[in-house]
Amino acid sequence: MSFHILHLLLFLTSVRLCLSDEHSMESVPDLQNSMYLVVDGHPCIRLLNLSGEIGCSNPGREKVVVPMINFKDADEILQPSAILVSMDDISSFFARLQDDSNFASNVGGVLIKPGTEIQKRTKGFSPAQKFPQAKFAPYQKIDYEWNPIGSGVMWNQYNFPVFLISESSISPVQEAASKNVKDKKIYTSNVAEFDLVMQTTKAGTRNSMSCLKEETCLPLGGYSVWSSLPPINISSDKSKPIILTVASMDSASFFRDKSIGADSPISGLIALLASVDALSHVDGLDDLHKQLVFVVFTGESWGYLGSRRFLLELDLQSDSVSGLNNTLIDTVFEIGSVGKKSNDGFGNFFAHMTEVSSSKNETWNALKLAQESLPFENIKVSPASTTNPGIPPSSLMAFLAKNSQVSGVVLEDFDTSFTNQFYQSHLDDLHNINSSAIEAAALLVARTLYILATNKKELSSSALNAIKLNTSLVEELIGCLLNCDPGLSCELVKRYISPTNVCPNHYVGVILDEPSSTPYPGYVHDVSRFAWNFLADRTSIRKENTSSVCSQNCDDKSEVCIGAETGKGTCVVSTTRYVPAYSTRLTFDSGSWNVLPPNASDPMGAVDPVWTESNWNTIGLRMYTVQATAYDRFVLLGGITTTILSYFAIVAVRGSIMKALKKD
Repeated sequence: MSFHILHLLLFLTSVRLCLSDEHSMESVPDLQNSMYLVVDGHPCIRLLNLSGEIGCSNPGREKVVVPMINFKDADEILQPSAILVSMDDISSFFARLQDDSNFASNVGGVLIKPGTEIQKRTKGFSPAQKFPQAKFAPYQKIDYEWNPIGSGVMWNQYNFPVFLISESSISPVQEAASKNVKDKKIYTSNVAEFDLVMQTTKAGTRNSMSCLKEETCLPLGGYSVWSSLPPINISSDKSKPIILTVASMDSASFFRDKSIGADSPISGLIALLASVDALSHVDGLDDLHKQLVFVVFTGESWGYLGSRRFLLELDLQSDSVSGLNNTLIDTVFEIGSVGKKSNDGFGNFFAHMTEVSSSKNETWNALKLAQESLPFENIKVSPASTTNPGIPPSSLMAFLAKNSQVSGVVLEDFDTSFTNQFYQSHLDDLHNINSSAIEAAALLVARTLYILATNKKELSSSALNAIKLNTSLVEELIGCLLNCDPGLSCELVKRYISPTNVCPNHYVGVILDEPSSTPYPGYVHDVSRFAWNFLADRTSIRKENTSSVCSQNCDDKSEVCIGAETGKGTCVVSTTRYVPAYSTRLTFDSGSWNVLPPNASDPMGAVDPVWTESNWNTIGLRMYTVQATAYDRFVLLGGITTTILSYFAIVAVRGSIMKALKKD
């Protein structure tokens, strides 16, 4: 009888629970979503070189679970905690981390607010060094401060996870951290769970040499792109001197996936692409006295990987540089940071030139003539200060290391030090540049190149003035390469490729397979593939009265297939190539990477860090509420006590019932 009554009570209770809760859990994921909040953010990851490690990682093989607290409330922390830091306090945080060992020992993780409001203030933030990549400088004064605001924090090693929190997740994270301070006496705590376990940490491979050997990391690198205007006739015996115009397409940041680099260096990349477009509409390019060649390097933020590998491939005369000859390079014209608006206008540029006097004068005269021809009155080009120790950090340094007599110029928006207050920071974004400055630089470069490539006797003002800039193209490129809306899903990019990501990120990435002059598209960065297709299109010659549809390759070796990824590929005559970009100290042999000893013919190789990135399985961050350990122990003790008392009560009741039954 009692069994049937108990069964009925359980059934009625379950029905009541189901009917009373309109928001009942329907699956395990529903239960997880109610317990855990996944935090959207961007991690600082572990990078390695021949000397050791930089960047961030969980200290061991397990996830890190620690309570959250605001940095302003962390006067004294007695247990490992996740510190929530604003951009206003980030300098103070890293200073305290260095000076206060007790504080440092209790930092279990760091959550950084994006801090976009800081861009409106005069105070900047640059995690880079004061002289970025000083070891590669072609002069002795490596203590010079090109980047005075640089803190160098991104080049340190941190044995705790660090995440940049997205705007969408800031509110709940801030609320949870504040609640921990207000509710200290309550037996619950809001914690952050960091899943940032690096394979190099698990395997104990603490430098590039060991991690490449154990295959727990991959080399930093990607694919640079070069193209000639007009296309080079490889079969011709006549070779023209080359004007090599270069820009970079990769940046660096404390946070891997927020390497935007709007001013440094993407403004230069956009100016180069717009210049190519402007020159492609000029008649008579075949009659130019010199050959125009454009190169977009990647990996420059990590030891000038792109430019150094490009020069090595020229020495080896590999397929990736077929048609080029190192001895034919007459001038190197680099477009650096050109996106900053000056106080007195929107185009105040400085020419940082090498010391070769004759070529220096020729380049400077071309720049001045181009400036005078511009339809803008507030464009000013000045020679860089003679008090500078030499050229600023740039790809031109690699060319000078190869040949100290090379003629070169770097066009920048600064003179003696960076005007970019957010150099290699996640805050160097769309709001840190001025499109008018980029447009001015692009037109200035296009006309300067035309002057340098033209025989002086044949140069006319009408031909120079005919070089026009498509300003809408500059605006479109800014939207595609520096913004998530439309980002890489913009019409211009989708005309050529099928991007793997929408939000652009200019971190160099890693080399995934054996380097090749014809790499598998899936192993090439979105921006590299776009640059290849764009340059191939703008520098091309289309054949008439022939079928030009292609899906991958073209029958004629002088042709390339543009837009193949879209399913509407077209064969055009163009000299456009991919060039692998990775350390000259590395070789890929039998499916694995090996580090080569320094080579006397490669002076930069002796100081090459050989950067690698640790492998990982998953990266994640979430937060949830847990009960304090003391409270858990109290509940456990209470449960055990209740169980014991219940047992004795049952025994006593059972004895009483048995006695009563015997009397009956």
